[in-house]
Amino acid sequence: MPAEFISVTFPNASNDLHPQPQAPIDPAYLQRYARTLDDYGFNYTLIPYASSSFDPFTIGATILAHTKNINIIVALRPNTVYPTVAAKALATLDQLSGGRVVVHFIAGGSDDEQAREGDFLDKEERYARQEEYIRILRRVWSATEPFDFDGKYYQFKQFISNVRPTKGHIPISLGGSSDAAYRIGGALCDIFGLWGEPLAETKQQIDRVYEEAAKAGRTDRPRIWVTFRPIIAETDELAWAKAHKVLDQLNANREKGLSRKPISSAPPANVGSQRLLDIAARGHVHDRALWYPTVTATNASGATTALVGSPQTIADSILDYIDLGADLISIRGYDNYNDAVDYGRYVLPLVREGLRAREEASEQAGKDGGKKAAA
Repeated sequence: MPAEFISVTFPNASNDLHPQPQAPIDPAYLQRYARTLDDYGFNYTLIPYASSSFDPFTIGATILAHTKNINIIVALRPNTVYPTVAAKALATLDQLSGGRVVVHFIAGGSDDEQAREGDFLDKEERYARQEEYIRILRRVWSATEPFDFDGKYYQFKQFISNVRPTKGHIPISLGGSSDAAYRIGGALCDIFGLWGEPLAETKQQIDRVYEEAAKAGRTDRPRIWVTFRPIIAETDELAWAKAHKVLDQLNANREKGLSRKPISSAPPANVGSQRLLDIAARGHVHDRALWYPTVTATNASGATTALVGSPQTIADSILDYIDLGADLISIRGYDNYNDAVDYGRYVLPLVREGLRAREEASEQAGKDGGKKAAA
């Protein structure tokens, strides 16, 4: 399967550079944003989730109603929706869209954030519950007869759903950097998501996911999704100047209490954020153009690593990760809408051109090899 691109859809013009606290949904903005992603050839868009955010199922339905091709990735925390209800809701969206739905599971990286919605399980239990949840979804989507489920976290009797996914299944995604995430994602999921780390560390994580898939007896492997926050300009020099302006604005917003993580925030509890901060402490720039000061400026709040450079530098950096084994590349900016347009205009075409060149070179090498064998 060829490499594909993921973005993130936002319900209003608020962004990390110019935050608008408690901004309501702007329907016109949401529709324009979604259509822009569709028009510029993004393959997926993530609908993120937080305890204080808008309902991702409703946002997803709106996106699907105003686009033709793009797939939505609905972020879902198991504590928020009972699995049989989620299975039907996802399958309903899938039918309405002709099969354009993916679900991305979040076990929860913060005990405080989970507690805001009544979830007091510890991290290990959250992952164990998530595993039950995934198994239930797959069973609901495939069962032809009523069935019982008697797990630690979910119990029900004689459930059957008449709402089937369009293609018989809905892809399931999971992300993380903990042992439990690798184990569950490698064993059960179609997609495994990683934050943007240097190539060496990314390769280690990919190998770990593949190892867990093999342990589970799988003959296939999860697709690998890697996320970056590119900062681009016409030249590398201009891009670096822009990057430092972005960093200054992120720091200023944090000092004003306008960032997602205030200066007084405790160090993050989740392994993924801890890894990002550890890497940031080793240096600002890694590999071609992977930049880490945006990580420290946000206390590693989510996907925060930047790629900095001209469109060609960004494209070459992305191709490095594709060569490594990632085939789902998530790129979202700090100026959400304008960056999405720039990526669609200047980055996606270059990456796809690079992939075509690789494919042609591989085909030519195969032909040349065949000629030598025949001779």
